[in-house]
Amino acid sequence: MTDKRKFLLRIDEDLWNDLQAWAGDELRSVNGQIEYLLRQAVRTRRKSRADGQNEHEPDNAPEECPKKSILYIEGSRFETRKQG
Repeated sequence: MTDKRKFLLRIDEDLWNDLQAWAGDELRSVNGQIEYLLRQAVRTRRKSRADGQNEHEPDNAPEECPKKSILYIEGSRFETRKQG
């Protein structure tokens, strides 16, 4: 079995509920669903970079960021806050 890195992810409760329902529809755990979605996103990014798309201008940027999301990966801290 492959070693997996553990990290803390804080997300909005509505998003959690949506992920939980989606995971249930696809017979996955929420953790498995998040990992599946992240793998898809990484594959898409790699493909777009290989095709020469600008990595700083995503073609499907989200319309709105949550009020606050915190993601800890490998000891680093990244924060996004809604503007305004």
